[in-house]
Amino acid sequence: MTEYKQMTANGSPDDMFTAGPISESNFFEWEALIQGPKDTPFEGGVFVAKLTFPSDYPLSPFKMKFDPPLFHPNVYPDGTVCISILHTPGDDPTMYELSSERWSPVQSIEKVILSVVSMLAEPNLESGANIDCCKLYRDNKPEYERIVRESILEQLGL
Repeated sequence: MTEYKQMTANGSPDDMFTAGPISESNFFEWEALIQGPKDTPFEGGVFVAKLTFPSDYPLSPFKMKFDPPLFHPNVYPDGTVCISILHTPGDDPTMYELSSERWSPVQSIEKVILSVVSMLAEPNLESGANIDCCKLYRDNKPEYERIVRESILEQLGL
């Protein structure tokens, strides 16, 4: 609730997103509206993400899922976001991520969403969630960008 009050008082940088509880009766389910970053194939789109908070938040990270799913290397086909900042705190069992890159209770919803906006602009191909998308991005970036732009036009009903 404290983070929600801070975000509504300050707004997001450059009005890149808004976020808040879906219902005042349940503060564990939020919705975020995220604008596609400028100068990326996502520009012009507004994307809906559901944020689901665990009962022990902020000790554990929330889950973030785009609905409808985005075609992006770091978004699973079901829409779930894969980004280090939302991974369980502590040491990575696969030893890929540093513990400092993973979730920490000092993170905020705003910082995570801003990290996701950055991720939209600059995917991490070494930590892909959608392998086919990663491969396309790496091997044929113009086609990847065409697919993303086409999906935004579909979303807008154009």
